[in-house]
Amino acid sequence: MNTRRRSFAFAALAYAFAAVMVGTTLPTPLYALYAERMHFSVVTTTVIFAAYAVGVLGALLLFGGWSDAVGRRPVLLAGLAAAIASAVVFLIADDVALLLVGRLLSGLSAGLFTGTATAAVVEALPAAQQERAATVATIVNIGGLGIGPVLAGLLAEYVAHPLTMPFVVHIALASLAVAAVLAAPETSSRTGRIGVQRLAVPAEVRGVFVTASTAAFAGFAVTGLFAAIAPSFVSEVVGVDNHAVAGAIAGSIFLASAVAQLIGRRIVAATAVAWGCAILVLAMVILAVALTFSSLPGIIVAALVAGAGQGISFSRGLAAVVEQVPAGRRGEVSSTYFVVAYVAISLPVVGVGVAAQAWGLRTAGVSFAAAVAVLASVCLAAILIQRSRAAD
Repeated sequence: MNTRRRSFAFAALAYAFAAVMVGTTLPTPLYALYAERMHFSVVTTTVIFAAYAVGVLGALLLFGGWSDAVGRRPVLLAGLAAAIASAVVFLIADDVALLLVGRLLSGLSAGLFTGTATAAVVEALPAAQQERAATVATIVNIGGLGIGPVLAGLLAEYVAHPLTMPFVVHIALASLAVAAVLAAPETSSRTGRIGVQRLAVPAEVRGVFVTASTAAFAGFAVTGLFAAIAPSFVSEVVGVDNHAVAGAIAGSIFLASAVAQLIGRRIVAATAVAWGCAILVLAMVILAVALTFSSLPGIIVAALVAGAGQGISFSRGLAAVVEQVPAGRRGEVSSTYFVVAYVAISLPVVGVGVAAQAWGLRTAGVSFAAAVAVLASVCLAAILIQRSRAAD
Protein backbone atom coordinates (compact mmCIF):
# COMPACT_ATOMS: atom_id res chain seq x y z
CA MET A 1 0.00 0.00 0.00
CA ASN A 2 1.56 3.35 -1.04
CA THR A 3 1.82 6.37 1.25
CA ARG A 4 -1.10 8.28 -0.28
CA ARG A 5 -3.41 5.27 -0.06
CA ARG A 6 -2.38 4.64 3.55
CA SER A 7 -3.09 8.27 4.45
CA PHE A 8 -6.52 8.10 2.83
CA ALA A 9 -7.38 4.84 4.59
CA PHE A 10 -6.23 6.27 7.92
CA ALA A 11 -8.38 9.40 7.54
CA ALA A 12 -11.41 7.47 6.24
CA LEU A 13 -11.35 4.92 9.05
CA ALA A 14 -10.77 7.58 11.71
CA TYR A 15 -13.79 9.50 10.41
CA ALA A 16 -15.98 6.38 10.46
CA PHE A 17 -14.87 5.66 14.04
CA ALA A 18 -15.81 9.17 15.16
CA ALA A 19 -19.15 9.09 13.32
CA VAL A 20 -20.27 5.92 15.08
CA MET A 21 -19.20 7.10 18.53
CA VAL A 22 -21.06 10.40 18.06
CA GLY A 23 -24.27 8.42 17.64
CA THR A 24 -23.83 6.47 20.88
CA THR A 25 -24.15 9.59 23.07
CA LEU A 26 -26.50 11.57 20.82
CA PRO A 27 -29.67 10.81 22.86
CA THR A 28 -28.26 12.12 26.17
CA PRO A 29 -29.73 15.66 26.13
CA LEU A 30 -32.92 14.35 24.51
CA TYR A 31 -34.00 12.05 27.34
CA ALA A 32 -35.85 14.89 29.07
CA LEU A 33 -37.88 15.51 25.91
CA TYR A 34 -38.73 11.83 25.59
CA ALA A 35 -39.67 11.71 29.28
CA GLU A 36 -42.00 14.67 28.82
CA ARG A 37 -43.60 13.18 25.72
CA MET A 38 -43.90 9.61 27.05
CA HIS A 39 -44.44 10.48 30.74
CA PHE A 40 -41.65 8.44 32.34
CA SER A 41 -39.40 9.13 35.33
CA VAL A 42 -35.64 9.37 35.90
CA VAL A 43 -35.41 5.67 36.73
CA THR A 44 -36.80 4.82 33.28
CA THR A 45 -34.23 7.17 31.74
CA THR A 46 -31.43 5.29 33.47
CA VAL A 47 -32.77 1.91 32.32
CA ILE A 48 -32.95 3.17 28.73
CA PHE A 49 -29.39 4.41 29.04
CA ALA A 50 -28.23 1.09 30.55
CA ALA A 51 -29.56 -0.83 27.55
CA TYR A 52 -26.59 0.62 25.67
CA ALA A 53 -24.15 -1.22 27.94
CA VAL A 54 -26.02 -4.50 27.35
CA GLY A 55 -25.50 -4.04 23.61
CA VAL A 56 -21.81 -3.22 24.03
CA LEU A 57 -21.16 -6.22 26.25
CA GLY A 58 -23.03 -8.56 23.92
CA ALA A 59 -21.01 -7.37 20.95
CA LEU A 60 -17.69 -7.56 22.80
CA LEU A 61 -18.27 -11.08 24.06
CA LEU A 62 -19.91 -12.58 20.97
CA PHE A 63 -18.09 -10.75 18.17
CA GLY A 64 -14.97 -9.32 19.83
CA GLY A 65 -12.51 -11.41 17.80
CA TRP A 66 -14.40 -11.72 14.53
CA SER A 67 -12.50 -9.00 12.68
CA ASP A 68 -9.30 -11.04 13.06
CA ALA A 69 -11.03 -13.86 11.17
CA VAL A 70 -13.33 -12.21 8.61
CA GLY A 71 -11.55 -8.86 8.23
CA ARG A 72 -12.00 -5.38 9.63
CA ARG A 73 -14.31 -4.02 6.93
CA PRO A 74 -17.19 -6.54 7.32
CA VAL A 75 -17.32 -5.95 11.07
CA LEU A 76 -17.11 -2.17 10.63
CA LEU A 77 -19.93 -2.26 8.09
CA ALA A 78 -22.03 -4.35 10.49
CA GLY A 79 -21.37 -1.76 13.20
CA LEU A 80 -22.46 1.03 10.86
CA ALA A 81 -25.61 -0.88 9.95
CA ALA A 82 -26.43 -1.13 13.66
CA ALA A 83 -25.73 2.59 14.14
CA ILE A 84 -28.03 3.59 11.27
CA ALA A 85 -30.72 1.16 12.48
CA SER A 86 -30.47 2.72 15.95
CA ALA A 87 -31.00 6.21 14.52
CA VAL A 88 -33.99 5.03 12.48
CA VAL A 89 -35.56 3.45 15.57
CA PHE A 90 -35.14 6.70 17.50
CA LEU A 91 -36.76 8.59 14.62
CA ILE A 92 -39.91 6.47 14.84
CA ALA A 93 -39.89 5.83 18.61
CA ASP A 94 -43.24 6.47 20.23
CA ASP A 95 -42.84 4.36 23.37
CA VAL A 96 -40.20 3.23 25.87
CA ALA A 97 -39.81 -0.21 24.25
CA LEU A 98 -38.54 1.37 21.03
CA LEU A 99 -36.16 3.61 22.96
CA LEU A 100 -34.72 0.49 24.59
CA VAL A 101 -34.29 -1.14 21.17
CA GLY A 102 -32.61 1.99 19.85
CA ARG A 103 -30.13 2.07 22.72
CA LEU A 104 -29.46 -1.66 22.42
CA LEU A 105 -28.61 -1.24 18.74
CA SER A 106 -26.44 1.76 19.59
CA GLY A 107 -24.52 -0.35 22.10
CA LEU A 108 -24.14 -3.10 19.52
CA SER A 109 -22.65 -0.61 17.06
CA ALA A 110 -20.17 0.63 19.66
CA GLY A 111 -19.21 -2.91 20.71
CA LEU A 112 -18.60 -3.94 17.10
CA PHE A 113 -16.69 -0.78 16.30
CA THR A 114 -14.48 0.07 19.25
CA GLY A 115 -11.86 -2.68 19.12
CA THR A 116 -12.13 -3.26 15.37
CA ALA A 117 -11.86 0.40 14.38
CA THR A 118 -8.95 0.94 16.77
CA ALA A 119 -7.09 -1.96 15.14
CA ALA A 120 -7.98 -0.77 11.61
CA VAL A 121 -6.85 2.82 12.25
CA VAL A 122 -3.55 1.63 13.73
CA GLU A 123 -2.95 -0.88 10.93
CA ALA A 124 -3.62 1.72 8.24
CA LEU A 125 -0.27 3.40 8.90
CA PRO A 126 3.26 1.93 8.70
CA ALA A 127 4.73 0.38 11.85
CA ALA A 128 6.86 3.45 12.54
CA GLN A 129 3.72 5.63 12.81
CA GLN A 130 1.46 3.27 14.70
CA GLU A 131 1.94 4.94 18.08
CA ARG A 132 0.63 8.17 16.55
CA ALA A 133 -2.21 6.21 14.97
CA ALA A 134 -3.15 4.72 18.36
CA THR A 135 -3.25 8.23 19.82
CA VAL A 136 -5.55 9.39 17.03
CA ALA A 137 -7.79 6.35 17.60
CA THR A 138 -8.14 7.37 21.25
CA ILE A 139 -8.98 10.94 20.30
CA VAL A 140 -11.67 10.01 17.75
CA ASN A 141 -13.17 7.40 20.08
CA ILE A 142 -13.55 9.52 23.22
CA GLY A 143 -13.87 12.74 21.23
CA GLY A 144 -16.79 11.29 19.30
CA LEU A 145 -18.47 10.36 22.57
CA GLY A 146 -18.02 13.94 23.72
CA ILE A 147 -19.28 15.54 20.51
CA GLY A 148 -22.51 13.49 20.47
CA PRO A 149 -24.38 15.21 23.33
CA VAL A 150 -23.01 18.63 22.39
CA LEU A 151 -24.32 18.25 18.83
CA ALA A 152 -27.71 16.90 19.93
CA GLY A 153 -28.08 19.60 22.57
CA LEU A 154 -27.41 22.38 20.09
CA LEU A 155 -29.83 20.92 17.54
CA ALA A 156 -32.51 20.31 20.16
CA GLU A 157 -32.26 23.83 21.55
CA TYR A 158 -31.82 25.91 18.42
CA VAL A 159 -33.20 23.90 15.46
CA ALA A 160 -36.77 22.79 14.77
CA HIS A 161 -37.83 19.18 15.35
CA PRO A 162 -35.51 18.41 18.29
CA LEU A 163 -36.29 14.67 18.33
CA THR A 164 -35.79 14.33 14.60
CA MET A 165 -32.88 16.48 13.41
CA PRO A 166 -30.14 14.91 15.59
CA PHE A 167 -30.85 11.46 14.16
CA VAL A 168 -31.24 12.70 10.59
CA VAL A 169 -27.81 14.31 10.93
CA HIS A 170 -26.38 11.10 12.37
CA ILE A 171 -27.82 8.98 9.56
CA ALA A 172 -26.08 11.34 7.11
CA LEU A 173 -22.79 11.09 9.02
CA ALA A 174 -23.03 7.28 9.26
CA SER A 175 -23.94 6.93 5.58
CA LEU A 176 -20.83 8.88 4.66
CA ALA A 177 -18.89 6.58 7.00
CA VAL A 178 -20.17 3.55 5.07
CA ALA A 179 -18.68 5.05 1.91
CA ALA A 180 -15.42 5.74 3.77
CA VAL A 181 -15.12 2.15 4.99
CA LEU A 182 -15.94 0.74 1.55
CA ALA A 183 -13.27 2.95 -0.01
CA ALA A 184 -10.59 2.02 2.53
CA PRO A 185 -8.54 -1.16 1.92
CA GLU A 186 -8.76 -4.16 4.25
CA THR A 187 -6.06 -4.01 6.95
CA SER A 188 -6.46 -7.43 8.60
CA SER A 189 -4.53 -10.54 7.56
CA ARG A 190 -7.57 -12.65 8.61
CA THR A 191 -5.57 -15.12 10.68
CA GLY A 192 -7.91 -15.32 13.68
CA ARG A 193 -10.78 -17.66 14.52
CA ILE A 194 -14.46 -16.99 15.10
CA GLY A 195 -15.58 -17.72 18.64
CA VAL A 196 -16.96 -16.28 21.86
CA GLN A 197 -14.48 -14.09 23.71
CA ARG A 198 -13.13 -15.87 26.78
CA LEU A 199 -12.94 -13.94 30.06
CA ALA A 200 -10.16 -14.69 32.52
CA VAL A 201 -7.66 -13.06 34.88
CA PRO A 202 -4.42 -15.00 35.48
CA ALA A 203 -3.52 -15.48 39.13
CA GLU A 204 -0.27 -13.52 38.82
CA VAL A 205 -2.06 -10.27 37.93
CA ARG A 206 -5.18 -10.55 40.08
CA GLY A 207 -3.96 -8.05 42.67
CA VAL A 208 -3.19 -5.42 40.04
CA PHE A 209 -6.40 -6.27 38.16
CA VAL A 210 -8.58 -5.78 41.25
CA THR A 211 -7.20 -2.30 41.95
CA ALA A 212 -7.17 -1.23 38.30
CA SER A 213 -10.67 -2.53 37.60
CA THR A 214 -11.98 -0.95 40.81
CA ALA A 215 -10.65 2.40 39.60
CA ALA A 216 -12.21 1.76 36.18
CA PHE A 217 -15.52 0.88 37.86
CA ALA A 218 -15.54 4.14 39.81
CA GLY A 219 -14.63 6.20 36.75
CA PHE A 220 -17.15 4.59 34.41
CA ALA A 221 -19.89 4.85 37.03
CA VAL A 222 -19.34 8.61 37.06
CA THR A 223 -19.29 8.70 33.26
CA GLY A 224 -22.60 6.86 33.20
CA LEU A 225 -24.07 9.29 35.71
CA PHE A 226 -23.23 12.34 33.59
CA ALA A 227 -24.22 10.67 30.31
CA ALA A 228 -27.61 9.61 31.67
CA ILE A 229 -28.59 12.15 34.32
CA ALA A 230 -26.66 15.38 33.62
CA PRO A 231 -29.69 16.90 31.82
CA SER A 232 -31.86 16.09 34.84
CA PHE A 233 -29.34 17.70 37.20
CA VAL A 234 -29.34 20.83 35.04
CA SER A 235 -33.13 21.14 34.76
CA GLU A 236 -34.42 19.72 38.05
CA VAL A 237 -31.66 20.60 40.54
CA VAL A 238 -30.21 23.80 39.04
CA GLY A 239 -33.35 24.98 37.26
CA VAL A 240 -31.74 25.67 33.86
CA ASP A 241 -33.94 24.40 31.03
CA ASN A 242 -31.46 24.52 28.15
CA HIS A 243 -30.68 21.39 26.15
CA ALA A 244 -27.45 22.85 24.76
CA VAL A 245 -26.10 23.41 28.27
CA ALA A 246 -27.11 19.90 29.33
CA GLY A 247 -25.44 18.43 26.25
CA ALA A 248 -22.28 20.45 26.81
CA ILE A 249 -21.97 19.21 30.39
CA ALA A 250 -22.50 15.58 29.34
CA GLY A 251 -19.97 15.97 26.53
CA SER A 252 -17.37 17.69 28.67
CA ILE A 253 -16.66 14.61 30.78
CA PHE A 254 -15.70 12.65 27.65
CA LEU A 255 -13.60 15.46 26.19
CA ALA A 256 -11.77 15.89 29.50
CA SER A 257 -11.18 12.12 29.54
CA ALA A 258 -9.64 12.23 26.06
CA VAL A 259 -7.27 15.05 27.01
CA ALA A 260 -6.28 13.30 30.25
CA GLN A 261 -5.56 10.04 28.42
CA LEU A 262 -3.24 11.85 26.05
CA ILE A 263 -1.45 13.75 28.81
CA GLY A 264 -1.19 10.71 31.08
CA ARG A 265 0.00 8.10 28.58
CA ARG A 266 3.66 8.55 29.60
CA ILE A 267 3.04 8.34 33.35
CA VAL A 268 3.97 5.10 35.11
CA ALA A 269 0.79 3.02 35.14
CA ALA A 270 0.39 2.48 38.90
CA THR A 271 1.16 6.14 39.61
CA ALA A 272 -1.38 7.26 37.00
CA VAL A 273 -4.12 5.05 38.46
CA ALA A 274 -3.42 6.45 41.92
CA TRP A 275 -3.64 10.00 40.60
CA GLY A 276 -6.82 9.12 38.73
CA CYS A 277 -8.44 7.86 41.93
CA ALA A 278 -7.41 10.97 43.85
CA ILE A 279 -8.83 13.19 41.10
CA LEU A 280 -12.09 11.23 41.14
CA VAL A 281 -12.42 11.77 44.90
CA LEU A 282 -11.94 15.52 44.37
CA ALA A 283 -14.51 15.50 41.56
CA MET A 284 -17.09 13.80 43.74
CA VAL A 285 -16.58 16.33 46.52
CA ILE A 286 -17.13 19.13 44.00
CA LEU A 287 -20.23 17.38 42.61
CA ALA A 288 -21.75 16.87 46.07
CA VAL A 289 -21.23 20.53 46.94
CA ALA A 290 -22.57 21.66 43.55
CA LEU A 291 -25.74 19.59 43.91
CA THR A 292 -26.25 20.74 47.48
CA PHE A 293 -26.08 24.40 46.47
CA SER A 294 -27.66 24.01 42.98
CA SER A 295 -24.51 25.36 41.31
CA LEU A 296 -24.28 25.03 37.53
CA PRO A 297 -20.58 26.08 37.43
CA GLY A 298 -19.89 23.50 40.13
CA ILE A 299 -21.49 20.71 38.08
CA ILE A 300 -19.45 21.75 35.04
CA VAL A 301 -16.21 21.73 37.04
CA ALA A 302 -17.13 18.35 38.54
CA ALA A 303 -17.66 16.93 35.04
CA LEU A 304 -14.30 18.18 33.81
CA VAL A 305 -12.40 16.97 36.88
CA ALA A 306 -14.19 13.61 36.86
CA GLY A 307 -13.40 13.16 33.16
CA ALA A 308 -9.72 13.76 33.86
CA GLY A 309 -9.70 11.24 36.70
CA GLN A 310 -11.61 8.65 34.67
CA GLY A 311 -9.38 9.06 31.63
CA ILE A 312 -6.13 8.61 33.51
CA SER A 313 -7.27 5.76 35.75
CA PHE A 314 -8.98 3.81 32.95
CA SER A 315 -6.33 3.96 30.24
CA ARG A 316 -3.33 3.51 32.50
CA GLY A 317 -5.12 0.90 34.59
CA LEU A 318 -5.57 -1.20 31.46
CA ALA A 319 -1.90 -0.72 30.66
CA ALA A 320 -0.92 -1.78 34.19
CA VAL A 321 -2.81 -5.04 33.75
CA VAL A 322 -1.93 -6.05 30.18
CA GLU A 323 1.77 -5.28 30.46
CA GLN A 324 2.07 -8.03 33.10
CA VAL A 325 0.40 -10.87 31.17
CA PRO A 326 1.66 -12.89 28.17
CA ALA A 327 0.65 -11.53 24.77
CA GLY A 328 -1.51 -14.60 24.10
CA ARG A 329 -3.73 -13.85 27.11
CA ARG A 330 -4.06 -10.09 26.75
CA GLY A 331 -7.29 -10.34 24.77
CA GLU A 332 -9.18 -12.20 27.48
CA VAL A 333 -7.80 -10.02 30.27
CA SER A 334 -8.60 -6.80 28.38
CA SER A 335 -12.12 -8.07 27.64
CA THR A 336 -12.65 -8.85 31.33
CA TYR A 337 -11.52 -5.33 32.18
CA PHE A 338 -13.98 -3.84 29.67
CA VAL A 339 -16.81 -5.99 31.04
CA VAL A 340 -16.21 -4.49 34.50
CA ALA A 341 -16.20 -1.00 32.97
CA TYR A 342 -19.46 -1.44 31.07
CA VAL A 343 -21.21 -3.01 34.04
CA ALA A 344 -20.13 0.11 35.93
CA ILE A 345 -21.56 2.46 33.32
CA SER A 346 -25.00 0.85 33.62
CA LEU A 347 -25.91 -0.68 36.99
CA PRO A 348 -24.90 2.18 39.35
CA VAL A 349 -26.77 4.77 37.31
CA VAL A 350 -29.95 2.64 37.45
CA GLY A 351 -29.46 2.62 41.22
CA VAL A 352 -29.33 6.41 41.16
CA GLY A 353 -32.61 6.45 39.24
CA VAL A 354 -34.27 4.22 41.83
CA ALA A 355 -32.84 6.32 44.65
CA ALA A 356 -34.08 9.50 42.96
CA GLN A 357 -37.64 8.18 43.02
CA ALA A 358 -37.37 7.47 46.74
CA TRP A 359 -35.25 10.40 47.99
CA GLY A 360 -35.25 12.99 45.22
CA LEU A 361 -32.62 13.62 42.55
CA ARG A 362 -30.42 15.92 44.63
CA THR A 363 -30.08 13.47 47.52
CA ALA A 364 -29.55 10.55 45.14
CA GLY A 365 -26.78 12.45 43.35
CA VAL A 366 -25.02 13.43 46.57
CA SER A 367 -25.26 9.84 47.84
CA PHE A 368 -23.80 8.55 44.59
CA ALA A 369 -20.93 11.04 44.82
CA ALA A 370 -20.19 9.89 48.37
CA ALA A 371 -20.22 6.20 47.36
CA VAL A 372 -17.85 6.77 44.42
CA ALA A 373 -15.54 8.88 46.59
CA VAL A 374 -15.32 6.04 49.13
CA LEU A 375 -14.69 3.47 46.38
CA ALA A 376 -11.96 5.58 44.76
CA SER A 377 -10.39 6.23 48.19
CA VAL A 378 -10.27 2.50 48.93
CA CYS A 379 -8.66 1.90 45.54
CA LEU A 380 -6.10 4.64 46.17
CA ALA A 381 -5.24 3.17 49.57
CA ALA A 382 -4.83 -0.30 48.04
CA ILE A 383 -2.43 1.03 45.39
CA LEU A 384 -0.35 2.83 48.00
CA ILE A 385 -0.20 -0.33 50.14
CA GLN A 386 0.83 -2.44 47.13
CA ARG A 387 3.59 0.01 46.23
CA SER A 388 4.81 0.15 49.83
CA ARG A 389 5.04 -3.65 49.99
CA ALA A 390 6.82 -3.78 46.63
CA ALA A 391 9.36 -1.24 47.87
CA ASP A 392 10.07 -3.37 50.96
